[in-house]
Amino acid sequence: MKKFITLGLIAMGILGLSDTTNAQGKIGYISADEIIVLMPEAAKVDTQLNQYQQALYQAAQDKQTAFNDAVAKFYKDSLTMSPSLKEVTRTNLQKQVQELSGAEQQVQQQMQQKQQEYLAPIQKKLFTAIQDVAKENGYTYVFTREALLVVPAGDDLAPLVKKKLGIKVTAAPKTTPTK
Repeated sequence: MKKFITLGLIAMGILGLSDTTNAQGKIGYISADEIIVLMPEAAKVDTQLNQYQQALYQAAQDKQTAFNDAVAKFYKDSLTMSPSLKEVTRTNLQKQVQELSGAEQQVQQQMQQKQQEYLAPIQKKLFTAIQDVAKENGYTYVFTREALLVVPAGDDLAPLVKKKLGIKVTAAPKTTPTK
């Protein structure tokens, strides 16, 4: 008798799980990068980042020029310098070499930080629009398109999100596959 009750409870549990899996909801996907590029704010951010990058490279180039001038001055004046002054000057030049060797990496890090700073409001706006579209259309889960191997065309939220953000949707030219 206990076996029948146990089997009955297991069967009810399995049936209950199958009902839960059917009620999971809709799954959609979107390519956030594709939409960010189309947002009007992205052009402004791109311009700001280019200007910031130019300023960083100009500052690095100025440091390189100052270093080259200091080296030339050292070679020119080294004959008249005392040994202790030569040693101090060499040490300073070596410090400058170390600073210059890490300059490219510093520029890249500063660029990444600035890019994150500038893109944060755009990403927040996009995320809010994705959430709104998912809620309005009954999507329980939304994935990035790049994370999926197979994507059905009907579950692409990009057109709905573009409409929500006021981005004009231009139709892509249709191509016929060649054999």
